[in-house]
Amino acid sequence: TISDGMAMGTEGMKYSLVSREVISDCIETCVQGQWMDGVLVVGGCDKNMPGGLMGMLRANVPAIYVYGGTILPGSYKGKDLNIVSVFEAVGENAAGRMSDEDLLQIERRAIPGTGSCGGMYTANTMSSAFEALGISLPYSSTMANPHDEKMNSAKESAKVLIEAVKKDIKPRDIVTKKAIENAVAVIMATGGSTNAVLHFLAIAHTAGVEWTIDDFERVRQRTPVLCDLKPSGKYLAVDLHRAGGIPQVMKTLLAAGLLHGDCLTISGQTIAETLKDVPEVPRADQDVIRPINKPMYAQGHLAILKGNLSPEGCVAKITGLKNPVMTGPARVFDDEQSALAAILAGKIKAGDVMVLRYLGPKGGPGMPEMLAPTGALIGAGLGESVGLI
Repeated sequence: TISDGMAMGTEGMKYSLVSREVISDCIETCVQGQWMDGVLVVGGCDKNMPGGLMGMLRANVPAIYVYGGTILPGSYKGKDLNIVSVFEAVGENAAGRMSDEDLLQIERRAIPGTGSCGGMYTANTMSSAFEALGISLPYSSTMANPHDEKMNSAKESAKVLIEAVKKDIKPRDIVTKKAIENAVAVIMATGGSTNAVLHFLAIAHTAGVEWTIDDFERVRQRTPVLCDLKPSGKYLAVDLHRAGGIPQVMKTLLAAGLLHGDCLTISGQTIAETLKDVPEVPRADQDVIRPINKPMYAQGHLAILKGNLSPEGCVAKITGLKNPVMTGPARVFDDEQSALAAILAGKIKAGDVMVLRYLGPKGGPGMPEMLAPTGALIGAGLGESVGLI
C-alpha cells in the first residue's frame, strides 16, 4: 500500500488513488484464484481501506475488515500533536510566527509511534464508516495501534469470521443502501474526511448499490455534527475512543431516528442488537461527543456544491466556516509545488482565491491531497481569509 503521509507533496501521490484499484484487484485475485472460504483484510491508510472493502465486495465470500489502528498523539509544550501539526507549523514558521527551534521540535515529536494519522482524516473516517457498516467489530475503529486491545480485537475478528463462514454471511449482505446511509450518517456526525465521498461512490458501485453524489447531500441535511474532532475540531480519535467510540455516536443517532437499526452486521446481529447496551445519551464527563440536542453543527459538514466550476458536483468541508461566501482575485497554479511556494514566500494575501488546476482524479492523476498548502495557509493565519479550489 501507499502511505499518503509519505507521498504527500511528491510525485508519489500520482500513484495514490490508482493504488486503491490495484489493492482491490489483488484481493479479488487471491480470494477467487485460491477459492478461499473467507477473508480477513487488514489495512490502515487512505487507499487500502476502501480498496480492501472493494476487493471483499468483488469476491463476496464471508469477510471482515480489521483496521490497523490509529496513532497516539505526540506532545510539545503541553499540546497534543499529529501529522497536520507539522504542516501548520511550516506555515507559521514561514510567516514568522514560529521559531525554527519550535518547528524542529514539532517535527521530531508529532509522530511518536505506529498507527494511522490521529485526527478524523481519511483512515479514521473510513475505519469509523466500516464499523458503522457492520463489516468491522464494535469499538475497533478508534483503538490505538500500540494498545493490547487492538491485538485482542484482531483475534476476536478472526473468531467472528469463522462464524460468518459457517453462517454464510457475505459482504454484499451487509453493504446495502441502508447500511451505506448509516455509514455516511456516521461520517457526517464525526466530521469525517471529504475523501469519503470519493470512496463511497466507488464502494457503492462495487456493491451494486445505487448511490449518487446527491445522496450525500440528502444525508447531510438531516444529520448533525456531534463530534469535536480534528482537523476542524479539538480532539483526536483516541479521545473519541475514551468517550465511547463509534458505538456511542451510532446509538445517539439511532435514538434520534437517524440510523437504520435493522441492518445486518458481520456478527449476525443487527445494528440495533449490537448497540442495545450502549446508552442513548453520551457521558456527561466528556465533550468529545455532544448530545443530539447540543450538536457542534445542526447539519453535516460535507456539502455537495454545484455550479459553473463543478456542474456535476463537488464536495466542500464547511465545518467552522465563518465566510460561506468569498469573492476575490483568482490566483491560478498548475501544480501543488508552485502553490505551496507562493504561500511560503508570502505572495498570497487575504482575499485571494487560490485555484489549483490539474489536480483532480484524472488530472493529478489520483486527486492528490492538498494538506501541505492548506496547512501552510492555516499556519500563516490565512485559513479564514483565502479561498482554495
